[in-house]
Amino acid sequence: MITLADVQALVAIDSVSRNEGALATHVAKRLSQNPALEITRIGDNVIARTTRGASTRLLVAGHLDTVPGDASLSSVKGDVLWGLGACDMKASLAAMIDSALHDETLDVDATYVFYAREEIARDESGLLEINRERPELLRADAAIVAEPTNGDVEAGCQGTLRVGVTLTGQRAHTARPFTGRNAIHRLAPLLSRVASYVPREVTIDGVTYAEQLQAVLVDGGIAANVVPDRVRVTLNHRVAPDRDDVTAAEWLATFLGDTLDEGDGFVILDWAPAAVPALENEHLARLLSLSGTPPRAKVGWTDVATLQALGVPATNCGAGDPLLAHHPDEHVRESDVQAFRVLLRRWLSGEAAA
Repeated sequence: MITLADVQALVAIDSVSRNEGALATHVAKRLSQNPALEITRIGDNVIARTTRGASTRLLVAGHLDTVPGDASLSSVKGDVLWGLGACDMKASLAAMIDSALHDETLDVDATYVFYAREEIARDESGLLEINRERPELLRADAAIVAEPTNGDVEAGCQGTLRVGVTLTGQRAHTARPFTGRNAIHRLAPLLSRVASYVPREVTIDGVTYAEQLQAVLVDGGIAANVVPDRVRVTLNHRVAPDRDDVTAAEWLATFLGDTLDEGDGFVILDWAPAAVPALENEHLARLLSLSGTPPRAKVGWTDVATLQALGVPATNCGAGDPLLAHHPDEHVRESDVQAFRVLLRRWLSGEAAA
């Protein structure tokens, strides 16, 4: 049985991205209470595996880091734990630890991956670090990424494309703007075009993904008395699993159309690939049946895409409300933690759905 005190003990250990060392040490120490586990520490990543020689290996992955905030402010009020990382995703980490410490009834081999630096640039991911150092530790027949989903299955994930668009103009004195061209003013039709975007919906294997497009950063201007000749806007496009970076970027350039002129810039700054639902996998199909609810699309990006790129069918399922992730009122209910603990145990035990 997990208590909110168990989750709060994890929340109280500051683990903002790149500062996961203390939490990794705590997790490794807890896991060492089960002598049947093979425990490997790679940097600030901890991997615990059973090695009973079963024909099936299932993997559960959860990230140790949180977004910036004050870990000391957590509190328990009734059956609710409030605090940074409570939902995203230390409630799920507590369930993973509990499962790893009580794995003697499992008929499969299990791998528990506690990894660093998920909340920052993908190239710093601890999951990628593990794959570089010991790729065999990530091999499995199926995997859960324990992102908060209210214990439901959120299948696949959307890709995320970040594009920098540079609009050009001509410098001039602000007293005589007619002798130049204001690049910042050129943003108006482009931003209007982006704001008019209607999300494209794509259904894959019965799961519907809704794409999104937002302007997220603007940088421009020279001085208070100079007509600017350059401005840059960063666009973030959430992309359904039927598109890759090339097709998504081509679509975006076409969508912006006549808001861009010759000489303007359009550069892909970052791309994290999408992942398909993968619910045809027998182990993930069984998880879906055990959850008792229809699958939803994961509209954000998660390491389901990383695992699938490594050849491991994966889906999202974890404790807590995904709408509370990164929220100032982040919290998790004890009943949600217990429900995910039970679901995880049922899945790892090989239980068939009724």
